[in-house]
Amino acid sequence: MTALPARAIPTFSHPCVALAALLASAAPSALAQPPGMADFPTKPIRLVVPFPPGGGTDITARTIAQKLTERWGQQVVVDNRPGANGTIGVDITAKSAPDGYTVAMISSSHAVNVSLYAKLPYDLIRDLAPVTQATAQPYALVINPSVAARSVKELVALAKAKPGTLNYGSSGAGGLSHLSGALLGSLAGVSLTHIPYKGGALAMNDVIAGQIQMLFGTLLLTNPHVKAGRLRSLAVTTAKRAPSAPDLPTMMEAGVPGYQVAQWYGIIAPVKVPPAIVDRLSREIARGLHEPDVKPRLAADGSDAVGNTPAEFGAHIRSEVAKWAKIINQVGLRVE
Repeated sequence: MTALPARAIPTFSHPCVALAALLASAAPSALAQPPGMADFPTKPIRLVVPFPPGGGTDITARTIAQKLTERWGQQVVVDNRPGANGTIGVDITAKSAPDGYTVAMISSSHAVNVSLYAKLPYDLIRDLAPVTQATAQPYALVINPSVAARSVKELVALAKAKPGTLNYGSSGAGGLSHLSGALLGSLAGVSLTHIPYKGGALAMNDVIAGQIQMLFGTLLLTNPHVKAGRLRSLAVTTAKRAPSAPDLPTMMEAGVPGYQVAQWYGIIAPVKVPPAIVDRLSREIARGLHEPDVKPRLAADGSDAVGNTPAEFGAHIRSEVAKWAKIINQVGLRVE
């Protein structure tokens, strides 16, 4: 018996049979594209920011919008929709058409809101699709220089020796700076008194003046005062040391096992957006975040680019929701 050539090409006597064979051999990705995916985007994209212009969320969103616009040739328009601690803008996004043309920038406060508010108009896990985590940003634990502690261990020892005498400020009840102190109290087993302010700047003024003893604040706000000797910085709150403050230990290195707090921003979309469009958004946003000219912009407020997958960002959101639910329940905090 004569063997057929290894790559023999069959012939077909009927044109329809030949056409069917060609279609069957075509690249699966070309045939499996959902409607509108092959040339997405074909019109402007709205990027909802649930906070006022000028803050870290807004600056990061505008950086991403610029990069996507350059990449795709379609305008990505930032739409600021502040209100209700960021819930209004997210609700708008959750109720938008699930076509990929409306997405939103959220922050770590949205994971807090799940337990902080008795009722939200959306479910962060069920109604929204994670696209990518954009950035992560540490807080720094700073104290007034008059406090007799030069390390986190010494601060914890002082708090244990004099329960309830150490006050820490925050930008407001339920904010990340408030919960950062609550988490320290919980993990270290110490009693710390929370003093809420109407904004981080007011809290910063009082810790410098010695009216309160300590504060968790961004590196952008704390570093100038540390360098001037008005504050003493003890640690950063993230799992890894901050590139902009490499000499500062993490809270875990400083003696508080399991302590990890990061301010973060990320992109979400309505839950029924086709996965192929979510994946494309995720890849392109991540690519833009790691371009050389973006890093200095993010570093201005101590942020690092992340740019992970939708699955990774979804796991991060669920982890954050669970962590802050536990702390909020411990301190008995609730907003109606």
